[in-house]
Amino acid sequence: MKLRTAILGATGFVGQRFVQLLEKHPWFDVTVLGASERSVGKQYGEAAHWLLDTPMPKGFAWKSVVACTLEAVKKEANASSSGRDGIDLVFSCLPNELAGPCEEAFARAGLPVISKASAHRMDADVPLVIPEVNPDHDGLITAQRKTRKWDGFISCDPNCSTTPLALTLKPLMGMGVKRVHVTTLQGLSGAGYPGVASLDALGNVVPFISGEEEKIEQETPKILGQLAKSGDRIQPARIEISASCNRVPVLEGHLENVFVEFERDVSIEAVRGAWDEFHGAIHSLKLPSAQPPIIYKDEPNRPQHRLDVFNGKGMSTTIGRLRLDGPRRIKYACLSHNTIQGAAGGAILHAEALKANGLLD
Repeated sequence: MKLRTAILGATGFVGQRFVQLLEKHPWFDVTVLGASERSVGKQYGEAAHWLLDTPMPKGFAWKSVVACTLEAVKKEANASSSGRDGIDLVFSCLPNELAGPCEEAFARAGLPVISKASAHRMDADVPLVIPEVNPDHDGLITAQRKTRKWDGFISCDPNCSTTPLALTLKPLMGMGVKRVHVTTLQGLSGAGYPGVASLDALGNVVPFISGEEEKIEQETPKILGQLAKSGDRIQPARIEISASCNRVPVLEGHLENVFVEFERDVSIEAVRGAWDEFHGAIHSLKLPSAQPPIIYKDEPNRPQHRLDVFNGKGMSTTIGRLRLDGPRRIKYACLSHNTIQGAAGGAILHAEALKANGLLD
């Protein structure tokens, strides 16, 4: 039996990706679509300015949009014709200023919340998870429930620009990663809709994205850290992260130029071997949305947005241009689809891992 799912922030760019990817999902059924007050009471086809390259999935256009409140979501779920009451799972892609208290209300009511917002990412008792990298961090859920005295939980996904960096660093951690600098070239869809004004974006590069560099620098050590034996906190990885973020005039995809310094000498062969052998921590679960987490391209001019952003159905990070920069330093480029792997697709895979591990029962 499919889990009944609510999407909060369903009319936005990432919300639309959730709708697209969950249309025929074997485990999750989209029961409730929540959005802002200006959309409440409208049908989804009227409220959502559809932005994706495939038509709006059939059956969604007529669905009513409700407020992102516990009461409104429950009412809409109970009014559905499925014969079951309530909601089993909440995906939140709300704006950060709204996400904090809203997500807490759902968790307090006993519901699992998987959040794309940054409001709770750095809370000590909230997991920050890339399923292929650190699904064991969802072990924090037990401590979170105890500390906050609620039956539900909040588990977060990282920023879309953090995802490819942390994913490509994970296989290298055993080599003694010491210091990382990353320069990002981020697609316009990362700013949502309407996002960056056309006169700022066309034929231009904007060397600033508010809060983005701080997110990468703070989130990456948490993701690459270890769950403490006590199960109540994460011990961050002891690596230095420095980020410079740029908005570039492509629609989707975040390309990153990464420079890594190690504690000891490394080789091209060792790094490539680590990436080639990395299948992800959830590989054995055979989850519906799982794809190869890393794909390496040997061509000297790859990865490219136009050629590689949809590799692995948008769920794979593509790496290329690996070079030595000294006996203990490497540099490479990586590319990830920011609204699929870095947003809705990653959250759905996260939910699949939670369900497979019995945390959505």
